Amino acid sequence: MTRAYDVLVVGSANADLMVRVDRRPGAGETVHGSDLVESAGGKGANQAAAAARLGARTALLARVGDDAYGELLLEAQRAAGTDVRHVRVEGGARTGTAMIVVGPDGDNAIVVSPGANARLSPDDVAAAGPLFAASSVVSLQWEIPPETVRAAVALAGETGTRVVLNPSPVPDGLDPEVLAAADPLVVNEHEARLLSGDAAGGPAGWARALRGRGARSVVVTLGGEGALALDGAAPEPVAVPGVAVRAVDTTGAGDAFTGALAARLAGGAPLVEAARFAVRVGAASVTRPGAQSSYPTPDELPS
Repeated sequence: MTRAYDVLVVGSANADLMVRVDRRPGAGETVHGSDLVESAGGKGANQAAAAARLGARTALLARVGDDAYGELLLEAQRAAGTDVRHVRVEGGARTGTAMIVVGPDGDNAIVVSPGANARLSPDDVAAAGPLFAASSVVSLQWEIPPETVRAAVALAGETGTRVVLNPSPVPDGLDPEVLAAADPLVVNEHEARLLSGDAAGGPAGWARALRGRGARSVVVTLGGEGALALDGAAPEPVAVPGVAVRAVDTTGAGDAFTGALAARLAGGAPLVEAARFAVRVGAASVTRPGAQSSYPTPDELPS
């Protein structure tokens, strides 16, 4: 069945407030940083921008405030090519923000203030029923209320929309119904270890454990080392090698990966093929500063 959208992202939209430091401060310590950089971010908005920049027909269901940051986020989505007609602008609310500290190695530490993201509700999901029915894949994360994620999973089941689930920030646990809908569950090593109960066997063992607990398929991202993809019918995960690049800023790299993965799956690619493509997109994203501003178009991907 042909659908109007390849990817629907239901999730967060944050303004990223980023500063670079020569070293991260310890407890009670103050260090000098670079000038503050304000840019568009949030796991949901990032994944939408990544998919749209790759040419996927993408829509975003999110909430922002009626402030300058909200307009910043909407403009960034329009520039990427995302349909923002379903982004709710809430009067008097503050747009979500993320405070990001980037070290000299490009790695980051992030604190998120949810703002309007906390008000994205199951009622918003229910009102978007026709949008779900018009989408091949829905991508979900954990920067919105868990009851909203559950409502989106339930509606996706009713409309036959494939669920890509990125449980980040990692929750205390996943409802069996939510986990059973994940096709795939996309987790980094930290998330995979926690959600699998630190199963034996490292990343491959964690992937097997998560599928055993109900996920239809699992992808474990390994940073510069690539990823592992465990499809529903495969006995063992397939290693997808990383792409050698010089990392400048890893902010939003996981979202670039997930958005690219969702876009390829929506186009009918098998899981391992989609993961190979997503690894290239994630690698390209770390070679430039920022999150959405670093996301590549297809002709900017490394080989």
